[in-house]
Amino acid sequence: MTYFAETRSLFPDVDDVTVPARGPTGRTPSYLHDHRKRLRERFLTGGAAAVPDYELLELVLFRAIPRQDVKPLARALIEAFGDFNRVVSAPISQLMQVTGVGESVAIELKVVEAAAHRLARAKVMQRLVVSSWDALLDYCHTVMAHRDTEQFRILYLDTKNVLIADEEQAKGTLDHVPVYPREVVKRALELNAASLILVHNHPSGDPTPSEMDINMTNQIILAANALSIAVHDHLIIGKSCEISFRSEGLIK
Repeated sequence: MTYFAETRSLFPDVDDVTVPARGPTGRTPSYLHDHRKRLRERFLTGGAAAVPDYELLELVLFRAIPRQDVKPLARALIEAFGDFNRVVSAPISQLMQVTGVGESVAIELKVVEAAAHRLARAKVMQRLVVSSWDALLDYCHTVMAHRDTEQFRILYLDTKNVLIADEEQAKGTLDHVPVYPREVVKRALELNAASLILVHNHPSGDPTPSEMDINMTNQIILAANALSIAVHDHLIIGKSCEISFRSEGLIK
């Protein structure tokens, strides 16, 4: 069983959590208390680089499961999804198929994902795209690279190429997402955007554009150009890399 409890710090000592004790003597086993203390100290001293993925997951799981050894669950999650990023990005329905994952664990993981998305987004919003291009790519990978279905996003820029809006235009299936050029252009006019960057992901992990991707991009360019709105690029996000239509010569 998993318990919720308020804590006084990001990584509270086990004794700070007012939940039923786990040990037969009514106290948290000393080996578990010591392990958590050592892991917290290592993280606070060396940061995320000092701990592997499964131990970083342990730190997250400490809050959802205060008085239980969470190492086996952390390892099970890594085995099921591959790495830390894929664990926190996994849908709740898939997370809860892993033995030991209940509602509180799933919520804790999705809070971490939401925080990562907001931090990455804050680095690019209201900033010049040219000067924050690497941060923009990081944001797109953070939000889209580990999704199991296609998503199409539009980045709207003003006349100075400052990012003024980032919106999900459509969700799709494993290998298709419906996009309507008229809706893309209509929203650009509503935001008074001068240009666009199109972004979508390939859940397969391979960002190579399909013929459908190329045709859809050309349709949006035609619709946007008719209203003097430029399409700067179309980024396809894979698992560990991306493809730029402009860099590939697919947008002139």
